[in-house]
Amino acid sequence: MPAANLVEIVDLSFGYDQRPVLSGINLTIPRGKVVSIMGGSGCGKTTLLRHIGGQLKPTRGHVSVDGHKVHEHDASGLYHMRRRMGMLFQFGALFTDMSVFDNVAFQMREHTDLPETMIADLVLMKLQAVGLRGTARLMPSELSGGMARRVALARAVALDPMLVMYDEPFAGLDPISLSVIGQLIRKLNDALGASSIVVTHDVQESLAIVDYAYFVAEGKIVFHGTPAQIRASSEPFVHQFVHGEIDGPVRFHVGGADYRKDLGFASAHA
Repeated sequence: MPAANLVEIVDLSFGYDQRPVLSGINLTIPRGKVVSIMGGSGCGKTTLLRHIGGQLKPTRGHVSVDGHKVHEHDASGLYHMRRRMGMLFQFGALFTDMSVFDNVAFQMREHTDLPETMIADLVLMKLQAVGLRGTARLMPSELSGGMARRVALARAVALDPMLVMYDEPFAGLDPISLSVIGQLIRKLNDALGASSIVVTHDVQESLAIVDYAYFVAEGKIVFHGTPAQIRASSEPFVHQFVHGEIDGPVRFHVGGADYRKDLGFASAHA
């Protein structure tokens, strides 16, 4: 019987040269659940995704996916693991010189020996799932931002992955498109029986669809819990982040000497 957790991150630390990025991260992604990783820009969220996908190797600790330590895979093992993952990149990252149909078909053609007739049926099924079957012959330049993101989502789930990772899936979307993408993440995860990781700083939309959330600040997990626990949290960073407060642990004014001295008032009035 497979383990209850599809992804397990244990005591993960990582840095670039002398600059630490992640420090002692412990995190689990249960099978069949949608989990978000939240935090401000530059706190290490996307770096976590890169460790899960095997693009980076930890300085200390490890990441396990489906019971196997990612950093111990050779190149062949990594490619095999990644074929069971889907990725929705920030802003979609569609192939601009391919039609909507060919974007969604790309992985099927690359990684399977399915006949083209079957690929065509599967592509239309994926597009139907995101409400865009009628756009199959359009080019990405002919789509709105929200439609392009939905096509990218259809591509991410093209091979029915065990794990889908979303890097800022709500960035740049209008309120309607944002709500549509959020509901699709939840519905597709449940329909596929997959696990999903949503990296985001869009708190309210994320808390509406996830089962559990982790907050990252300065490369560390500072809080984790269910959406209800997060909304009720009095932990200063979480409270500031959830309620969008200007000042708190993340300060409005960043360092510096006395303001009057910087402006020369002290010497002028000595």
